[in-house]
Amino acid sequence: MMEMNSYENFPVWIVLLANAVSILLYGIGFFICYRLHWIAGILYLLFILTLEFRLIGRHCVNCYYFGKICGFGKGWFSAKLFKRGDSAEFCAKEMIWKDMIPDMLVVIIPLIIGIILLVMNFSILILTALIVMILLASTGNSFVRGSLTCKYCKQLELGCPAAKLFNQK
Repeated sequence: MMEMNSYENFPVWIVLLANAVSILLYGIGFFICYRLHWIAGILYLLFILTLEFRLIGRHCVNCYYFGKICGFGKGWFSAKLFKRGDSAEFCAKEMIWKDMIPDMLVVIIPLIIGIILLVMNFSILILTALIVMILLASTGNSFVRGSLTCKYCKQLELGCPAAKLFNQK
């Protein structure tokens, strides 16, 4: 296997850019859900917080980057809130597409709500938000993960269930 050039700690600019894509995606999703009803917006935010805390509390604790600055800064953040886990656990469970459903719902929920809002009362603002959200979720995430983060991740060298899932032949 060819040796990769991985970061021990990712540069801050990568962390900021990676998080900007996520925060914009979450913000647009919140905006769309909020346009339906403020309770829908709050429920969406609670869903996002649940996903993020599940990630940093159950996965980041076992990652090579625990206590370090990974491409998303979550390894460092996880160490501030949780105790180190077992690095052998990181790859212990094989990831399947079903495991991605909660993450896909981050986009699917506002997408469905946005389409409903457009049918009920067309708005160029909602249409634009949907287009930007789709671009961020597809092209934005692909760029961040493919060109900035996963490509230089030390955990990828050690074993990553997500990489195995996405790189199946």
